[in-house]
Amino acid sequence: MIVHVNITEQIIEYMKKNIEAGTWKVGEKIPSEKQLTEILGVSRASVRDAIKYFIGQGVLESVHGKGTFLLDYNVGRKIKVENTITSKDCENIQEVLEFRRIIESEACFLAAKKAMPEELKELERYLQKMYDNVEDKDTFLEADSSFHKEIGRISGNLLLEKSICNVFEESRAANRRLYDLFSYRNGTYYHQKILNAMKKGDAKEAKTAMYEHLQKTIERLKMKEIIL
Repeated sequence: MIVHVNITEQIIEYMKKNIEAGTWKVGEKIPSEKQLTEILGVSRASVRDAIKYFIGQGVLESVHGKGTFLLDYNVGRKIKVENTITSKDCENIQEVLEFRRIIESEACFLAAKKAMPEELKELERYLQKMYDNVEDKDTFLEADSSFHKEIGRISGNLLLEKSICNVFEESRAANRRLYDLFSYRNGTYYHQKILNAMKKGDAKEAKTAMYEHLQKTIERLKMKEIIL
């Protein structure tokens, strides 16, 4: 069982060892998120973040409805891409929100059309975790992040999923500042609207709710700057 503080890094190391040792074979499916959660005794969100790390490295591939497959044994390589999103790129909160408004609205549209009952339950669990931890910034933000990343995954579009995951990982500081400015109210209200729309399978309503969620945050941020 993994008990160290940085859970995701510990999971990444565990997965790396299994890949390099040949325990998991190229072209074959690796253990599911549920299985890894049970083996390691960690949260499903942490397992998912570790898997997304390897997906971003081109080592794993997630196939919707089928599982995650090993593509490459070479886990040590670093992808050199000049236009990779970095934490420095995410220092401007308004720019982050504008970017998210574009990609997450479309991801929400696609996800609402494809969401399965168990995926909706997963979103519901993340939202409930937000409600239960409105005064616990770290736990609240982790649940908030997982909610948005899950929508990206459900969309079935790997580019959207990777973009959402990447921007959330690199904008942690910006998200903490947003919480300090506005607390939790804007997040929980719109997350509920998004989930309700997705439960109805109403893609247009889900897209609109996500757009409004991020647009309202941008507007409130501008007003805050004026007051400050």
